[in-house]
Amino acid sequence: MAQDTPDYYELLQISPNAEPETIHRVYRLFAQRVHPDNTETGNLEKFRLLQEAYAVLSDPARRAQYDVAYHENRKDRWRVLLDFNREADDLGAEQLVRLTVLEVLYAKRRTEPANAGIYLMELEQLSGTPREHLEFTIWYLVQKRFIERGDSSQLMITVAGVDYLEEGHQATLQQKRLRAAKMI
Repeated sequence: MAQDTPDYYELLQISPNAEPETIHRVYRLFAQRVHPDNTETGNLEKFRLLQEAYAVLSDPARRAQYDVAYHENRKDRWRVLLDFNREADDLGAEQLVRLTVLEVLYAKRRTEPANAGIYLMELEQLSGTPREHLEFTIWYLVQKRFIERGDSSQLMITVAGVDYLEEGHQATLQQKRLRAAKMI
């Protein structure tokens, strides 16, 4: 599975152990929702990705080939994650990931207030952080009520999250000003 190949299981929001009937049922549901003829929620690019995912996962031979690469890719991701954690300061790295997630969600809320949510897969790509590493971060931010999950499992920043991010930004600006004043 190439690095740029999407996670078809994530795309269809199903388990890698899903039965063929489940794959078919979920595909039909999502395909109706994002079909280009749907004037409210149609999305040609998402529809093409869904078709590609369904074509692979509904064909037993192609699915078996995809699964081999899928599981190998997941092992590689965990290996990278473990290496990252050994090399980096765990607390500092986690704090940086939290701030990155909040900043991405903040930017999304500011630029698209009517569509402020981001799926985990998008967040993974935007933050450059593996999904497995994001799970702890998301759990923490949800528990602190800085982010929440919407009805369609999209992640969104809350008012408390905006306040936290802006307060942290203000504190950083003050520290920079103090350092600059000391140098003068």
